[in-house]
Parts: sequence; C-alpha cells; structure tokens
Amino acid sequence: MNYAERLENVTVLGASGKMGSGILLLTAMEMADLSLKPENKDRHFVLNALDVSHQALGGLMKYLKVQVQKAAEKKIVQLRKVYESHADLIDNKDIVDRYVSDVCALVRPTTTLESAYGSSLVFEAVIENPALKIKLFSQINKNSTKEPWFFTNTSSIPVHELDEKAGLGGRLLGVHFYNPPAIQKLVELIRAASTKDELVEFALAYAKNLRKIVVPSNDFAGFIGNGHFMRDALYGISEAERLSKEMPFTEAVYTVNRATQDFLLRPMGIFQLIDYVGLDVCQYIMSVMAERLGTPSGKVSPEVLHSPLLDRLIAAGVKGGQFSDGSQKDGFFKYEKNRPAALYDPETKQYVPVASFQAACDAKMGPLPEPALSWKSIMKHPKKEAALEEFFSKLASMETPGAVLARRYGERSLEIGLKLVSDKVANSEEDVNTVLLSGFYHAYGPINKYFKKAARIKA
Repeated sequence: MNYAERLENVTVLGASGKMGSGILLLTAMEMADLSLKPENKDRHFVLNALDVSHQALGGLMKYLKVQVQKAAEKKIVQLRKVYESHADLIDNKDIVDRYVSDVCALVRPTTTLESAYGSSLVFEAVIENPALKIKLFSQINKNSTKEPWFFTNTSSIPVHELDEKAGLGGRLLGVHFYNPPAIQKLVELIRAASTKDELVEFALAYAKNLRKIVVPSNDFAGFIGNGHFMRDALYGISEAERLSKEMPFTEAVYTVNRATQDFLLRPMGIFQLIDYVGLDVCQYIMSVMAERLGTPSGKVSPEVLHSPLLDRLIAAGVKGGQFSDGSQKDGFFKYEKNRPAALYDPETKQYVPVASFQAACDAKMGPLPEPALSWKSIMKHPKKEAALEEFFSKLASMETPGAVLARRYGERSLEIGLKLVSDKVANSEEDVNTVLLSGFYHAYGPINKYFKKAARIKA
C-alpha cells in the first residue's frame, strides 16, 4: 500500500477537539492535494471526522471552511497551476472557493465508530485517557475490514502500553502534534519497540508534506516536551511556594512568573503557560508520568512528579485552559482580553489585581540587564546569538533578587534537559533544544552555554 493509497480512507477520532480539529484540517488538505494530482484521478478519498457531538461536528465544519479558505489564499499561485485545466475557474476567488469545496467534500462528519472500520489509517486525538484510547483502538482493530495503522496524539502515555493492551501488534505510532496543530511546526515522533518500520516511514513522509519539524522521542511517559515542561512547572511552583514564606502567595507567583518571562526571555511566564495548558491537564500528565516512570534504581529519594498546590486549586475550581473560541480561562491568573490582570489567592479564594502590587514587586526584583531585551525583540534581533550572550553575561554578574531567581531557574531548566538525554528519553541535546525552540517557542534551548557551567557542576 503506497502513500496515496494509505490516505484514501482515514478517520480522525476526537475530530472536534482543539487537537483533533487541527489534525483533521491538515490531513484534509493533504488528501485534497493528493486527489487533485492526475495520477490519483481514479482514487476516492474519504476522511471521517468522528466525535460524540453532532453540534461540535457542525462547528468543526465551519472551522474547516474558514481555515481552508485562509490556506488557499496563501497558496493561490500553486492552486492556479493545479486548476489550470478548469476553464470555468477564472479569478482567484473562483479557485479559492473550488479548493474549499474540494477539501470539505472529502470530510464525513460522524458520531458512529463503525465509520472507522473501513479506514487504512486512524488518527486518535481524544482526551488523554489510556482506557478510552485502548477501548477505541481495540474495537476498531477487531471490526476493521483492513489491518489499519493507528497514530496517537498522546502527549504522555507510553506508546508500547497502548499498543500492547489494544493488541495492535506494532501498528501504532505516537505522532504528537503541538497546540494548535495547524500553526505549530513541531511533531514528536514516538515509536515503541514493536512499532513497524513502515509506520515510521509513512509518518515522516506525511510530516514532511505538512512542512513539520520532526523530532524523535523515545518511549518514556511524557516524552521530551512534557518531560521538560512538567518538571519545569513543578520547579516554578516550588519556587513560588518557597517565596510565599516571605511575601504574599500572589506576589510570589507574580515574581516567579516575571522571572521566567522577562529575565529568561520566554514568550510567557511559567504560570501563564500552566494556565494555557490547563492546571487539570498538567496534573493529569504528571500523574501519568509518576505512575509509569517509577523510582529510578539506586536513588534514595525518588523524583516527585506531583503538586499538592495544583490539587488544591483544581478542587477549588481553578483550572485554566481555553474556551472554544481560543480565549484564555482563568487559572493562576485572571485574564482580561487574554492578558493577566489578577492572581488567585488560595486562602481568600479571590483574585487580587496585579496592579495592586506589581510596582513594588518589580522594584524588589531589580532591573533587567541593559540593553533591555524582550522575547519578541530577541526573536527578531539581527544578531540574536550575540545579543543573548551579552544579556545573560550581564545577568550572571547581577545579584538582585530577580537575577538570582532567573539564574537558578535557568540552571534547573538545563539540568532537566541534560537528564532527558542521560535517561535516554531524548537521543541528543539538539533534540531537546529543538522541542523547546519549536514546540514552546523559546528563544534558545534549555541546554545552553548561558547556564551550563553551574548546572553541570550540580549534575
């Protein structure tokens, strides 16, 4: 079965979710592009968009039309060549409308699992629940008229576990897109020991056609991305808890968040990132990792992958995440127009306006190194590497509370990255850095020369 044949009949499970909808969009356009090639004129392409809600599927189709139109407008020159034999398509609008129609015509919204029984490729993007994933895989595999390949978008569950429990015999591969899939360039590729080579070869071709950056991760819970992020988040939480012994909790969270954003030149602070992903999602991923990674042999104190603070906040209804329109839900921060405006106080269960303490906290943290940089400015800087080196060289010489906190954080981030390599989760330091650069939009990788000396001494 060649590449085009494998994509003739595809099912996306969880197609209306924020990950599933992006995967469906990308796959629908790839299938449409294949269908428009002369050599595939006799093939009949079908993409089943499977979800539990008819209402959600209706919203999915609206989303699909809007996004395909945007994509078509960007590649109008290419589409003019594709449709050059169609004399009725005269202006750009005609071509764009036709492409939107051709893509959407491939998609079959459905709520019945039976629709997947004729698929050669099943892409799973349901909630991060191993029992549900295994149930779906097993049922499709048992009733399929073919021997389908399965791709899972899991961000934490080991692929070998899902493969073995669903009885797929190596026909499962982890293909972890980052949110949102249509924009994010990174894909983590996770194969189990039993995964067939053909799946990997196909996935690499598929990702290449989608213009994605592929990083292989070995099959350990959390993989590279969450392997770093969850530990980074836990460190941020522990630093805020440490600081809360000498200042109000809200000020401690603000201080750590600002240190990780402004002093470390990240796109957002660690607590904003936790809010973006969702406190409950982070808590669940940590539990998956904790249960499956176990206690490393020879260590007196096993790694703790759990936060009682997250438990407490989630129990109080503080969860973060996004609404269906992409706007940010309240978590550690309360958001106004998607910008942090207040911080949650677990004692009073009220949000405290950031403006009431921001100036005092900033003064206590001290100034940024000069010349001042931001994540946005460094990403566009014509001499990025030299500017980073100057910034962090000056940060290393400063003994203000903000600089000290940021250095400790940078050293810990590096330590986490090095451990992912030494534990063989990642094949190389470059792979760790690529995941954080491409998947988290960091301006530099965690394994770097800016914090390397101190962290290597600790390790």
